[in-house]
Amino acid sequence: MAQRKPRALVAGNWKMNGLKGSRKELAALSRLLERASGKPACEIMICPPATLLMAFREAAKGTGIKIGAQDCHVSESGAHTGDLSAVMMKDAGAKAIIVGHSERRADHGESNNLVRAKAEAAHAAGLVAIICLGETIEERNDNATLRVVGSQLKNSLPDAVTAANTVIAYEPVWAIGTGLTPTADDVKKVHAHIRKRLAAEVGDEVASRVRILYGGSVKPSNAVELMAVENVDGALVGGASLQAADFFGIISAYL
Repeated sequence: MAQRKPRALVAGNWKMNGLKGSRKELAALSRLLERASGKPACEIMICPPATLLMAFREAAKGTGIKIGAQDCHVSESGAHTGDLSAVMMKDAGAKAIIVGHSERRADHGESNNLVRAKAEAAHAAGLVAIICLGETIEERNDNATLRVVGSQLKNSLPDAVTAANTVIAYEPVWAIGTGLTPTADDVKKVHAHIRKRLAAEVGDEVASRVRILYGGSVKPSNAVELMAVENVDGALVGGASLQAADFFGIISAYL
């Protein structure tokens, strides 16, 4: 397989944190913008709640920092009370959409087929789909990590995947927000497996350029080690992305 290294991406998933127009949230973004002025060798993205998308889009103008969304409906429009489409997310300023996060899969019963449909909706809107994969602690203890992650990838992956429209994020469910982190060797094995399965689905050339992010208790103290692992092309960061100093500490792995 080709060994061309894609440009890394560090994306912050704010989840359901932050209030529209809150000076605290905008101040946190401003501090990040100031710190990131050193132009790290990675792309930077923040995925706030939908209510903050437009405010963050305006604040990030001209900085190079991209804004992403956390979810979307599969349809472009229609009678779907409370839902937001990929087109709406794009209109609000999103450049990408996270789909299939373990919290969506668990809390809302999202299947691989639904995740695939949401990724297709993101592509149709001209947005990048960040497709999340990850095993539970029970699956890990049963030595089923590679099987579970491989199945999620195969069945969540839309047609017409390119390095420009798709990012894969491996986030072991048991490591999200727990402070627990797999070893660098564990991460290496899973990411190598994802790259191999990607190649089987989309071909070696595309698979070698699709970015595979690691997520799950990424913090400044372990970012350098994790980001140096083979086939790790950046990070999807949860809680640490809410604090400018912590998020920049992770981004600093690419300075």
